[in-house]
Amino acid sequence: MITPRKWMQTQMLGALLLMSALQSLNAQVPETIVLSSSAFTHETEIPLRYTAYGDNLSPALTWSNLPAGTRELALILDDPVFNPLQPFVHWIAYNIPVSASGLPEGLSPNAIVEYPGLEGMINGANGIRRTGYFGPRPPADGKVHTYQFRLYALDHVMNLPDGLNKQSLLQRMEGHVLATGLLTGNYQYIAP
Repeated sequence: MITPRKWMQTQMLGALLLMSALQSLNAQVPETIVLSSSAFTHETEIPLRYTAYGDNLSPALTWSNLPAGTRELALILDDPVFNPLQPFVHWIAYNIPVSASGLPEGLSPNAIVEYPGLEGMINGANGIRRTGYFGPRPPADGKVHTYQFRLYALDHVMNLPDGLNKQSLLQRMEGHVLATGLLTGNYQYIAP
């Protein structure tokens, strides 16, 4: 039987390992990809329709300035304000074809994405253990939460299976990231 203390220690160790892997991954690669959205601009408020309090639609994303040698892309969306040691994961997408120049608004949450130009793309497991986009849904805690959309350019076609979460995706990408791009949006829930 696992005691509450042992469970907490295991969770903390996992969070520290994930944070270390993420810092190592991001520190070694340049942030040169330009990632943007027609829904909001960098470091501004994410509109209600893209939150779980609204329509929970994934925002349209576009990117440019991929480095030479890019063969595939991956995307992670998380909220580090929720827990700095283990940010809440809102979206994991991988096996994104290098030929894609963005993702459309309201992309299906199915694990296997069926959309023209995105053949092979997979939605991984988010923080509520479902696939696809899960929009901002912070508690009414008085904090402005920060949502970081980070795009990764990878040096080869990964052909990763469905079902990966953030930790397993980061482990598989280690040593294969050429560059990243960051788009940050903010959202604060104020109870009515």
